[in-house]
Amino acid sequence: MLKGKKIILGITGSIAAYKAASLTRLLVKEGAEVKVVMTPLAKEFITPVTMATLANNPVMSEFFSYDDGDWHSHVSLGVWADLFLVAPASANTMAKMANGICDNLLLTTYLSMRCPVMIAPAMDMDMFAHPATQNNIKTLKERGNIIVEPASGELASGLIGKGRMEEPEAILEHVKNFFQKKKRLSNKKFLITAGPTYELIDPVRFIGNFSSGKMGYALAEEIAAQGGDVTLVSGPVNISVSNNNISVVNVVSASQMLEETKKLANKADVCIMAAAVADYTPETFSEGKLKKKDNNLQINLIPTADIAAEIGKKKKKNQILVGFALENENEKENAFSKLTRKNLDFIVLNSLNDKGAGFGFDTNKITIIDKNNKIDEFELKHKREVANDIINKITELW
Repeated sequence: MLKGKKIILGITGSIAAYKAASLTRLLVKEGAEVKVVMTPLAKEFITPVTMATLANNPVMSEFFSYDDGDWHSHVSLGVWADLFLVAPASANTMAKMANGICDNLLLTTYLSMRCPVMIAPAMDMDMFAHPATQNNIKTLKERGNIIVEPASGELASGLIGKGRMEEPEAILEHVKNFFQKKKRLSNKKFLITAGPTYELIDPVRFIGNFSSGKMGYALAEEIAAQGGDVTLVSGPVNISVSNNNISVVNVVSASQMLEETKKLANKADVCIMAAAVADYTPETFSEGKLKKKDNNLQINLIPTADIAAEIGKKKKKNQILVGFALENENEKENAFSKLTRKNLDFIVLNSLNDKGAGFGFDTNKITIIDKNNKIDEFELKHKREVANDIINKITELW
């Protein structure tokens, strides 16, 4: 299952470090090549000799090995790995990861990683429940790290609660599922629109909305992470992409987004219309800056083209078209009307009435309605997790 996969196992100072021995053995048995990086404190819980024997590779803990004269390059490790798995991850290490502190080889390696990072926390229940730890976990999730939730049970302190590192067999399943999921969108081409459009009034003023583009970009990143080839047509946002499988086409106005989307749609297996396109645009554009006067300023607005509907008219056989709807009243009725009118396969409904959802947030709460009127409602989640729910729906339709 993991043959040829390159995994760096990071071990931190936790009593759960003993489980890293079994985890390493399981990873190697599945065919993975494992390199172990330990914090100095981790060596107080399990010896480097044990880990080196099980991994069939020397253990790295310091930047420089005085025994063999080797320099342990965190940069090289960052390029080498397919997955960086930190198990166990102590509260201290996660706090440093969340805040960019790199005072040991493991943390410096984390900041150098080009591959996904999976983190299995391990600590006492009160430490895990503390707001500081929960905030750090939230930050790490928002940056795309995968958190393997700790289990509940008897802890080293004798207390019973949530904080136990997951068992090695369960972590192995997370790793195997990660690599399986990484391939499931291979050879599929995706077109995604994201962000707002700006409809220019004059060289310095525009009509727009509060869309941050976070949902569309989260979709692009998650699809690319699962092997998809993504073209992202993006309105003006303050976000950049990190995956080389994402090609970004920058636009400003609704008309530009329509033009680029129509050019690209025919080549895509899936089109996801996540952009918040302006409904109206000024009828005329002033070449010079409009000067303020005492009398009222009147701007005549005309409708913009409905990009999703335009793509829906020419949708290819077996092509999947996904739309978005942001509503605050008669939400499901309005969403289903858009679904039908635009020839969508399914629509993702956001409600302005849901706290923490919609424009600008890192989280979202969605309802998916498909053309068969099947309705799936989801809880509030980080947008990267929401993206995965949307991808799951897409794969159901293939």
